[in-house]
Amino acid sequence: MALVEDGRRVIENLIHSQDGLHAEYGGVVPELAAREHLRKLPGLVSEVMEHNSLRPPDLERIAVTRGPGLIGCLLVGVGVAQGLGAAWQRPVVGVNHLWGHVYAAFLTRPDLEPPLLALVVSGAHSDLVLMPAHGSFQILGRTRDDAAGEAFDKAARMLGLGYPGGALVDRLAAGGRAGDQPLPRPSLPGLEFSFSGLKTALLYRIRDLGGLPALEDQTRADLAASFQHSVVESLLDKLQLALSRHPVPEVVVCGGVAANSLLRRRAPEVVGSRARLTVPTIKLCTDNAAMIGAAAAHSPPTGLVQTNPGLGW
Repeated sequence: MALVEDGRRVIENLIHSQDGLHAEYGGVVPELAAREHLRKLPGLVSEVMEHNSLRPPDLERIAVTRGPGLIGCLLVGVGVAQGLGAAWQRPVVGVNHLWGHVYAAFLTRPDLEPPLLALVVSGAHSDLVLMPAHGSFQILGRTRDDAAGEAFDKAARMLGLGYPGGALVDRLAAGGRAGDQPLPRPSLPGLEFSFSGLKTALLYRIRDLGGLPALEDQTRADLAASFQHSVVESLLDKLQLALSRHPVPEVVVCGGVAANSLLRRRAPEVVGSRARLTVPTIKLCTDNAAMIGAAAAHSPPTGLVQTNPGLGW
């Protein structure tokens, strides 16, 4: 739950993390996630309203994610938003989740304007998109199989780490040497990504080293560093190619994987002086309500919001 002004300034951004709830299962359990949404959302709404001394007439509109995402969670969110809209007589805007990730950059840099090129990397998506104007997106390339975030989660599982895997792989990789356990860098023609082969390569390397129980701590760290290096360099290779084909003044790297320390360190080096790079703050990279509010500032009220878990751009 968040409060956003003019699509550019975050007044408040509350996040109730469910990581602890799902950690024992090694991933998100949709039914548990939806029930937790239902349990926590009303309290977060009240907290934001009371903390900022707000009344319903103070709000211009109510924004809610309509997809893509888990259908149970989407239904809870849309149900709460439409209930508030009816009770408070405020318009409701259904927002594309992927648009939200791009608009997180506008909260980090309020003077940002399209046209821009965005690398959107999350647990379920790895997309290169061109944004010529507000509310307009052209897909340039995307993953053919796993998304980068999903690949990190599965690599974490292979390495005996917990959930969520991306942050744990990043932490373990900090003490590793990628060159000591080299893994292939995925590469497809054009601007498409693929990470399934890299996961297989990691699986086979662990097997050839005697399996997870036989791995020394340093070897595990080296494997994590190598896997992270391959994913990040693959993403940035395609970003560099996209920028050469579609020169624009602004580049955005966003989504949950944009919290990765290596990606945040390497992206400015790759983009260089060809464009101005914006990477949202780490809190705005992972799923949050503020980015949905920012996107809603550039979207018309949609009346009755329809959920669509498989919604693309």
